[in-house]
Amino acid sequence: MEYLCETADAEWQDIVSDLMSELLPDNVILKYLESPESIEDDFDPTVLDNFPGDTDITCTPVPENTTFLDGVPPKKPKIVHKRRRKRSNSTGNRKATVCPESPSNRCTPTITPESSFSLSSNPFQHVLRIPFSPPLLPPSGGSPLQIIQTIGPYTPPLFGTVVPTGPTYVIVSPQCVSPGTQIIPLSPAIGTVAPPELTGSVLPVGSSSDSACQGSPTVDTLSPTKDLQKNNDSTSPKTEKKIRPEAPECVKDYIHHIKSYMRDVCCSMRGGMGMESHYVDAHLVQRKLLIKSGKNANKCLEKELVVLSDSERKKAKLDRSQLFHNSDSKPKQSVALLGKAGAGKTTFIQRLCLDWASGSLPQFQFVFLLNCKILDLTKSTYSLKGLLFDLSMSPRCEDSDSVFKHILSCPDEVLIIFDSFDHIKDFEGLLQSPAKSHTNTKYTIKQLFSGLFQKEILSGCTLLIATRPKDVLNQVLRKMDSLLELCGFSPEDIELYTSKYFGDASLQENALKQIKTDRYIFSLCSNPLLCWTTCFLLEHQESCNDLPSTLTDLYQRATSKHLQLASLENSSLCKNRKQLDIPQLCKMAWEGFKNHDTHVNPGSSTELLDCALKSGILASYKTSEGQENHFADLFTQNLLSAVHLVQSKQVNEKMVVANSVVHQKKRKVQGESQDVLQRFVTGLVFQKAPDGVSILDSSVNIKAKRKAVETHLESMKPSDLVPARLLELFHCVYETSSAKFAKLLLKNLPDNLSFYGMQLCPSDVYVICHLLRYASTLKRTFSINLQDACIPISGLKELVGLKCIKAFWAHTADTIGLWEDLHQSNDELNLKSAIEKFTLHPFKATEGYHIESLPVLVQIHREKKLPMSELVSALDKGVPALRHLQRLEFE
Repeated sequence: MEYLCETADAEWQDIVSDLMSELLPDNVILKYLESPESIEDDFDPTVLDNFPGDTDITCTPVPENTTFLDGVPPKKPKIVHKRRRKRSNSTGNRKATVCPESPSNRCTPTITPESSFSLSSNPFQHVLRIPFSPPLLPPSGGSPLQIIQTIGPYTPPLFGTVVPTGPTYVIVSPQCVSPGTQIIPLSPAIGTVAPPELTGSVLPVGSSSDSACQGSPTVDTLSPTKDLQKNNDSTSPKTEKKIRPEAPECVKDYIHHIKSYMRDVCCSMRGGMGMESHYVDAHLVQRKLLIKSGKNANKCLEKELVVLSDSERKKAKLDRSQLFHNSDSKPKQSVALLGKAGAGKTTFIQRLCLDWASGSLPQFQFVFLLNCKILDLTKSTYSLKGLLFDLSMSPRCEDSDSVFKHILSCPDEVLIIFDSFDHIKDFEGLLQSPAKSHTNTKYTIKQLFSGLFQKEILSGCTLLIATRPKDVLNQVLRKMDSLLELCGFSPEDIELYTSKYFGDASLQENALKQIKTDRYIFSLCSNPLLCWTTCFLLEHQESCNDLPSTLTDLYQRATSKHLQLASLENSSLCKNRKQLDIPQLCKMAWEGFKNHDTHVNPGSSTELLDCALKSGILASYKTSEGQENHFADLFTQNLLSAVHLVQSKQVNEKMVVANSVVHQKKRKVQGESQDVLQRFVTGLVFQKAPDGVSILDSSVNIKAKRKAVETHLESMKPSDLVPARLLELFHCVYETSSAKFAKLLLKNLPDNLSFYGMQLCPSDVYVICHLLRYASTLKRTFSINLQDACIPISGLKELVGLKCIKAFWAHTADTIGLWEDLHQSNDELNLKSAIEKFTLHPFKATEGYHIESLPVLVQIHREKKLPMSELVSALDKGVPALRHLQRLEFE
C-alpha cells in the first residue's frame, strides 16, 4: 500500500528525456522557479471535510528532519501506518510532484513533501502538496531544475474519485539526471524465483521476466526505452522458423496407434456414459499468485492465490481451447490444473486427450498421460524413455528407440500430463537432484519429474499437472507458467447435465423438479461428481422416496445401491448381501486413508473385488506389472472408512472422536480428505440404519460412540476456532440433523462471525444459512466477515437477507454487484437493508485488491446512484459504511 501514500521510488524512476519538460506551461515554470516563496499556501483545515465521517488516513508520517519554508509543518490528520520495510532518509536525489494550476480558478497549486500525503475536498485543487526546502533548489551557477510531465496522472484509480486528476509533473534535481547513456535494466532469467523484496506483491504466474513484461505500463513514443528497443529490433536479424525433421513411417504409425487407442479409452465417462454425448464443458478460471515470504509462506496453496470477486471470476473464465494459450497469447509450457475432489479433473483430461486424438490440438505430435496413483516412487530404475513408454497410458511401441529419437528432436511438440498429482507422497526435495540425462536408467520418478519441470531433460516440452489445491505443488507453484482452476457446475450446467443423463423427457422433468426443490441437494450438485451421484440415485430409487437431506445419507444410499446392483449381476454371489464381506472392504478403505493411499490389497476376496469393480466403487488400472485396483474417488473411500470407524468393534470411542467434528487444539492439517471423513463419521454416528439394502449393519450397537461424540460437541468453543475450522464445525453439526446441536452451536457462537479467506461453495453457503435460521428462537444477531471469501452473488444475497445478520463485510465489488442485482429485480426493500448492513469498519487493507473497488464505492456515495442507473431512493443518504468509517489502515 506504500505506493498510495508515498512517492514510490520504483514508480518515479522511469524519467523520460528533456523534451517532456516542454509540456509544462510557462506560467507554471515561472511561478515555481522565480518565486518559490509564493508556493507557500495556508493548509486548508477543511481538506478532509468531504471524506465520510471522522476518518483516520493511514499513511507515512513526515520525517522529523523535513524543512518547510515557514518553519511550521502543515497540519496532519490522525495517522496510523504500519511499514513493512525501512526507506532511505537520503534527500540528495529526492523527487517531488507538482500539479499545475487549475484553469478554472487559477489558484496556486499545493505541494507537499515526498513522505506526506493529504486528500483535498476542493474539486479544483490538486492532490499533492510539497513545500520546497533548500536541498531541492539548484545550486548557484548550477544546472536548472528539470520539470517533467509524467506519462499519466498520479494514481488515478484511487484519487480520481476523490479529486479530479490532471497531468502530473516531476521536479528533478540536476544531480538526478545523468548525462550518460541510460542503461536499461535487464529482466531476470526465466525461472528465477521472486526475491523477498517482492513480499506482498501480486504477480502473474510465470517466470520473473514474464511478470515484469506483463506488469509494465505502456510507454509513450518519446520514451528512450522504446526507442532503444526499436533500434535493437531493426538491427537484430529475423529468427528463421525451425525446420522439423520429417517423421519416419514408424513414428507416423505409432502416432496413429496412440490416437486410435486414446479414442477407445477416453470415449466414455464414469457410469458408461459417452464422452461426446454427456460431457458438459467445464470452465476454467485463470488464477494469479500472491508472492509471500517467511517460514509459513508455503503451507497452504489456497491462501497464496489472489482472491477473486464473483465478477472477476466471471471475467477470468476460459474454455478448454485456451488451456495452453490464454489472453496474452503466449504459449504455456507448465500448467497446473487445480480442482477440489469431484470437480472433474480426470474427466477434463480424458476430454483433452480425446480432443487431441480427434485433431483439435495440432501443436502436439505426442501426448503422454501418467496416472500418479499407480507410479512407484520407491524404485530408482527408471529412464525418461521408460517413463514415457512403459509407465504412461500409451499403448506398447514396437520401435521405441526410433520414436524416442524423434521425440528428442522435437520436444516442443510433446505434451506430458501428470493426473492425480496429489497422490505422490513425500514432496520434500521434489525439485532437488533433477534428472539430467535422457539415457540414464537409474532415476526415480521424482528425479524425472524434476528434470522435466526444470527443463534439464526434454527442454521445451509442455507439462500439465492436475491436483487438488490444498495438498501439493507449494514448492513448484511460483515457477508455473499458468495456474488454472476448474470451476464447478453453474445452475445452468446442472440442468444441462441432468437433461443429458436422463434420455426420456418425462424422467428429465421429474428429476430436475426434485433436484431444484431440495435446495441442499441442488447446492451439492455444483460438484460434478456429486451431481452424477444424485442422478444415479434418482434413477434407481423408488419414486416415493425423498432425496437425502445430508451428504452422509446421499453417499450411503448411493454406495449401497451400487453394491446391490453389482451383486445381482454376479451369478456367483448369493443375493443375500451379508455374504459380501463389506466390513473387509471398509477396513481396506481405512488402512488406505491412514497411509494416504487409494490402493487395494490384491489378496482380498475375489468375489468382493469383482463386486466392487462392477459397482464402480473400485477402478482398475493397467500397469507394467499387471492390474491394480484403487478406490474410485475420495468420497467413496472416506465413507467406507467412516463406516469402519463407527461400526467396527476394534475401534474405541476415543478413535471415533479423534476423527469426528473438529478439535480446538492445533494439529496437522490433512486437507480436504480429513474434512470429508469428519462429516461422514459425525453423520453416521447420528444416522439410523435405513431399511432395506445398506452398507450399515443395524445390529451393531453404536450408542457409546454416539455419546462420546455428543459430549465432544457440547464442549466445543466456536469462538476459539479459526475460519476454516468454524466452517467445518457448521458442516459437522448439519450432518447430525439435530436441532438440539444447531441451537447449542448458535448459543456459543461469537457475535462477530468470520469466514475470512474461505472459498465458500454453494453447499457451504446453504449450511451456514440453514443453521443461522435457528438464531431467531434464541434472539441472537451476528456480524459476519465475508472478505476474501470468493462467495457467489446468489450466496451473498441469501446470507445478507437473513434477519439475524445485522452487519456484513464482503468484497466491495461483490457488494456493489449484490446492490445492482437487487435494484434490477426491483427488490428495493432488501436493497435498502443490504446497503444499511454493509460495513467497512475497521478498514484494514493488506493487499492492493482490497481497495481497487473503493473509487466506485465513493462515486456511489457522492452521486447517490448505482453505476449505469438513475438515482436510487435507498441511497438518498449515501452509503452509511462510508459515513461511519472511522479508520483507514494500510499495511
